[in-house]
This record gives sequence, C-alpha cells and structure tokens, in this order.
Amino acid sequence: MKLEDRDKTDKNKIDKIGSSSDTEKKNEEYEKVCYMCRRPESVAGPMISMPGGMEICHDCMQKAFDSVMGSGWGNVDLSKLDPSSLDLSKMDGMPPFMLNLPNMGAIPKSQQVKKKKEKKEEPSFDLKDIPAPHQIKAKLDEYVVGQEQAKRVISVAVYNHYKRVFVTERGDRDVVIEKSNILMIGPTGSGKTYLVKTLAKLLDVPLAIADATSLTEAGYIGDDIESVVSKLLAAADNDVERAEHGIIFIDEIDKIAKKKNMNTRDVSGEAVQQELLKLLEGSRVDVPVGGGQKNAMTPLTTVCTDNILFICGGAFPDLDDIIKERLSKRSSIGFGADLKDSFDKDPTLLQKVTNEDLRKFGMIPEFLGRLPVIVTLQGLNKEFLVRILKEPKNAIIRQYEKLLELDEVKLRFDDEALERIAEEALKKETGARALRAILEEYMLDIMYEIPKDSNIGSVTITKAYLDKKGGPLIEMRA
Repeated sequence: MKLEDRDKTDKNKIDKIGSSSDTEKKNEEYEKVCYMCRRPESVAGPMISMPGGMEICHDCMQKAFDSVMGSGWGNVDLSKLDPSSLDLSKMDGMPPFMLNLPNMGAIPKSQQVKKKKEKKEEPSFDLKDIPAPHQIKAKLDEYVVGQEQAKRVISVAVYNHYKRVFVTERGDRDVVIEKSNILMIGPTGSGKTYLVKTLAKLLDVPLAIADATSLTEAGYIGDDIESVVSKLLAAADNDVERAEHGIIFIDEIDKIAKKKNMNTRDVSGEAVQQELLKLLEGSRVDVPVGGGQKNAMTPLTTVCTDNILFICGGAFPDLDDIIKERLSKRSSIGFGADLKDSFDKDPTLLQKVTNEDLRKFGMIPEFLGRLPVIVTLQGLNKEFLVRILKEPKNAIIRQYEKLLELDEVKLRFDDEALERIAEEALKKETGARALRAILEEYMLDIMYEIPKDSNIGSVTITKAYLDKKGGPLIEMRA
C-alpha cells in the first residue's frame, strides 16, 4: 500500500471515530468520571478526553506524565491548560494502533452521577407542596388498617421534617430546627415497612430500605454504613439533590442491640450504632455510586444527610418483658396493689415503653437521642386481620378478585370464610404476612380449575370449603 493511500485510510478512520463519538455522546445530565481514580467531574475538575471513551482528570494525567517522562516534565502543569485543547480523542496525530480502541472507558449508567442543578435563591420545593398532617393520615388510612396513633405521630413528624427542610433551604437561621428521626416498634407483620412504603409513595420522594442485620463496623466483612445512603442514591436515579430529600428506612434495627456477656469485639451490634450516629444527625459522606461497596473501580460522590429522614423499625422481641418488669416494681403492697400478671394481656403494653427500657434492651443512649420520635404499633387481632383482608385499596382479596376478573369470573368470600382465614393467620403468629400464605394455599385449586370451564360466571368461597367439608359455590353464566 502506498504511503498516500495509508494516510487517507488513517484519516477516514479518524473521521469515522469522530462521527461515532458525535452519535454516542453521553447524556448531558450525567457527569464525566475519571477512568483512573473514579472521581466525578464535580470533584476532580475538567476531564481530558482519551480514545475509547476514556475520561482522565488532570491529577491522574499529571501523575502519568511525571512517571513516564521523568523529572524533565515536572514543570509542566496540565491544570493550567485549556481542557478543550487536551481532547486527545480528536487529535490528527494519533497513532494507528489507537484508532480501533474499544469503548473501554465507558462507565455503566448505574454508576453515573447526575449533574447538580444550579443553586437558586428559592427552595427546591414550596411549602404548599407538602401535604398537611391530616391529609397524610387520610391517605395512609386508605392503605393501612388500624394503628391510628402511629399514623398520627408519623404524619406530624414527616410534616415537621419537610418544613424544617424548607426553612433550611430558605436560609432562615433565626431558629435552628433539629431533625425528627423516627423509631418504630411493633411485632412482626404489624405494618412497619408497609407504612413507610405508602408514605414515600404519597410524598413522591425516593425511598431506600436497608437491613440492619447486614451492617458491620468499617473494616469487617459485611455492608458498610454508607451502603444505606448508596441505596437511596440508586433509588433517586443517581440524582444527589433528589436523594438528599429522601427517606431511609433501616429495618431490623433491634438486631444491632448491644450484645451481653461478649468477650470479643461487637462489630455488628454496638459498633454499628456508633457508626450510624453521624448519618442520623447529619453529615457529608462519600458513598459509592451504583449500590456497591467502596473499591478502586467504583465512582464516589458526596451526599449530605442533613435533610434525609431516617426511620428505624424493629420488632424488639422480649421488650414487653422488660416493660412488665419495670411496671411490676412500681406496684404497691397490700389489697390495692396491682397483680404481677395484670400486664400479661395488655394490648397497649408497648405504648408504655421508655428510653430506660430500650437502653436495657441494648440500645445505647447516644443512638436513642437521635431518634426523638418513638412510634409503637399494636399487634393484630382477629378483627384487624379481617379488615386487612377486604378494606385497603390494595387488599389481598381485591388482588384475587382482579386476577379472576381477567378470566371474566366474579370472586366472593363469605364473612365466615374471612374469619376462618384470620383465625388461621393468628395461629402462625406472623401478623398480616400470614394472610398471603394461607390464601395461596386455599386458592390453589380454584385458580387451577376455574380457567378450564369458560361457562363459570362466579365463585363464592365458603367456610365449609376452607374446612374441607364441601366445595365452593359455583354459578354458571346465564
């Protein structure tokens, strides 16, 4: 091949690369990330474009020049040069072996950070956008049955929290309003997680649900504390500004209680409570983008937790025994004294919880001090379980009715059948979670047999069918 033909071929390759790079431009909403140190553009500064879609910051490029060229290049400061003049991906003198480099520097979209919007004098949201406490509770009533006191407390706490965010962003420094993080206490299946999910959907804010059992102290095997903020960032589509107004729900918080009679370091108990203090109170933390753990190949970004609402929830087993013990000690002696077993069947026993009881359970006082709002949820009885089956917007019975409606079949449940299902759920002692498992078992034959016959118009589930003493009432189409 002649030298002129080779030059033309190389030039055509460069033109093709330029045109492909124009069509494959990154979304302007996302920041460029350094291929070497994985810092975003907002932290590392302007990037130098390299072939293969790589972006390198000035610091990493300077280190590369210093190490390759020796001390002779030490007086060259790349940070003072114009970034546009350092776009090496479009230089005409590029060696031929670099023309066909694959897109090796591409950062996965799950690890790309959205650019922060320019700061405005006005807050990011108006006070009118925040629903009042009675409106929040009215929406929660549509999805959650019972727990009236818990819904009132949560509605007020959330409303006050976002008013605090509004005042902070407006720059009003006359009175500094402290955060109102929430601690939810209730038996399993009482609706703690469901309340938080419904709340986040109502407020249209990102929500992250983390499990405290997987958290460990920094340096040990397990998830770091910053991973809970990283999940919130992923839920906000890597939009830092939106994530800083979100909600983080840490479930199973009772599992990080201080262990008793331990001779080794408690890396998943008291140490985790100590690590969580900075997040709950509000601080700036560097979190990995994409929901993974910190490592050299994962981009990091800074998230401020000052305006993030933290809700911690747990079942706290045996906490009722601690409350009974405290209440029994206060009982007097004589005919007017309270009996020791008078609190055994008290349905409102958890509402009498104090910080003293939680400290005895194993929660450190510094941790409890950052959770000023304590919400207790009642255990579910038979009446509540029947209402959960049929009243909420997303009730389990309505879900099955919708499934059979697609087969043009009406599904009905007798009141006695609903009570029978609630009784079975109480025996399992797992709260509302047991309802789904029981219905799946009872509805298996119905869901299998009904689609066989297109003449069936309606099916009624009776108590006799659930007791296996008869069949369901089936009506054919007219």
